[in-house]
Amino acid sequence: MKHIFKILIVVLLVFACKNNEEVKTTESESKAFEANWESLANHKADPEWFHDSKLGIYFHWGVYSVPAYGSEWYPYRLYRVNEYPDYKEYHEKNYGKLEEFGYHDFIPMFKAEKFDAENWADLFKAAGAKFAGPVAQHHDGFAMWDSELNPWNSADMGPKKDITGEILTALKKRGLKTMTSFHHARLRQRHEGDSTKWDTYNSHFAYHPDFPTSAEDADLKKFYGNMPQKEFDQYWLDQVNEVVDKYSPDMLWYDVWLNHVAEDKIQEMSAHFLNNGLKTGQEPVLIAKHDDLPKNMSVLDIEQGGKKDVSEKVWMTDITVSDKGSWCYTHGQVYKSPELLLRNMIDVWSKNGVVLLNISPMADGTINKEQRELLTGVGSWLDTYGESVYGTRPFHIYGFGHAKAADGAHGGQSAKVKYSADDIRFTTSKDKKSLYVFLLGKPEPGTIINLGKLNNIGYGPATPVKRVVELKSGKEVEWERTERSHSFIIPEDVELSGLANVFKMELE
Repeated sequence: MKHIFKILIVVLLVFACKNNEEVKTTESESKAFEANWESLANHKADPEWFHDSKLGIYFHWGVYSVPAYGSEWYPYRLYRVNEYPDYKEYHEKNYGKLEEFGYHDFIPMFKAEKFDAENWADLFKAAGAKFAGPVAQHHDGFAMWDSELNPWNSADMGPKKDITGEILTALKKRGLKTMTSFHHARLRQRHEGDSTKWDTYNSHFAYHPDFPTSAEDADLKKFYGNMPQKEFDQYWLDQVNEVVDKYSPDMLWYDVWLNHVAEDKIQEMSAHFLNNGLKTGQEPVLIAKHDDLPKNMSVLDIEQGGKKDVSEKVWMTDITVSDKGSWCYTHGQVYKSPELLLRNMIDVWSKNGVVLLNISPMADGTINKEQRELLTGVGSWLDTYGESVYGTRPFHIYGFGHAKAADGAHGGQSAKVKYSADDIRFTTSKDKKSLYVFLLGKPEPGTIINLGKLNNIGYGPATPVKRVVELKSGKEVEWERTERSHSFIIPEDVELSGLANVFKMELE
């Protein structure tokens, strides 16, 4: 009898476990995203980790880094010989006739022999980045990962390395979130049948029978985007899905032109990525520009610019370390000053934004001294003042000051505003017990900083101020509250930063 009773218990336990597995499967299936906008709208676009992160790094690095001339749009301009004759002249002077040496012939020269994923990941972490990753594919058709779909990839050609796999693995080891950016939606040649439109803007490579852009070779057709729209749409989707399946990045970031890809493929991509996040336990983020993805399931990115006021929703800007023109490395590249770079980043953070900072490695995989110093300079500042940045939220006003912000080329305001110590920005701690006051420069000791109106109705924060401290030293500073303002005095005996300074108002 006891034996039968034991068997019965085992049967009941097996049944219960099976039933529990079925329930879990049903719950999992009920959470799965379908490839339509209604289902995708259930995705939380901006998880807490992303909102807290504030800074990420990516890099424009690829075949275009070999000529290092003009910009990463070298292949676009190269074949538009009438509009950009200087590119053809440069190319033929250095590499030979355009009919004989095409853009794809640069690939064996892109060796990346000095690329060191571990070193790069250390640098990104030292810079204060909380996420990072590569431009997985730019407009030029070259995949920076080990692809079974795209024959033109970094594992089989050029570097003979899985660039994406190596850098994402190194980043994950250091606790950073990962991203991959995709720009290949504009790759397809859209006017191959109309010679009057061969070199129009919306096709990255200009179709022309004298150049390899019109070659009939099956592989070259893929590289130069010379394929029918339906075939291209599937090719676009399959490559993104391949990266998601192989590397599970936390973020997918898109440059514009998604409107050139069939809507159902955009939906399939989104559902596949979000469902992969459910499977891996990640909280994935989709980022796009303009109206390329619905705002209820993605984060808006503003290229080289920023919001003009505090945003209710978290947003992103992508900016680059170079001061003029190019996102990729070019000969004689000039870089932003540390002051210009960091102060504009603080403005973004004060308005509920996240910064995606681009760097420009050389073709051999060198990140030069100037860029490394910029990154470590930002990282050093964040080591000291990071409490006022990471995990913070915007105050109800972003700040005030005298700097004049020009309009950005792609929306919002410019990312190159010249701020000074007369310009003030704010952030707050999540618990609202601290208000951080940024001075975008180095004020003179003894200067009275008058914060004026800090509340939309009255003249103070929501709760009274207990004390004010200089954040680096923790030294309490002299401050005053009147009926109409708060002010504090820059102390004589603290070491101030030449980049930006932060004072913490501790609230009751």
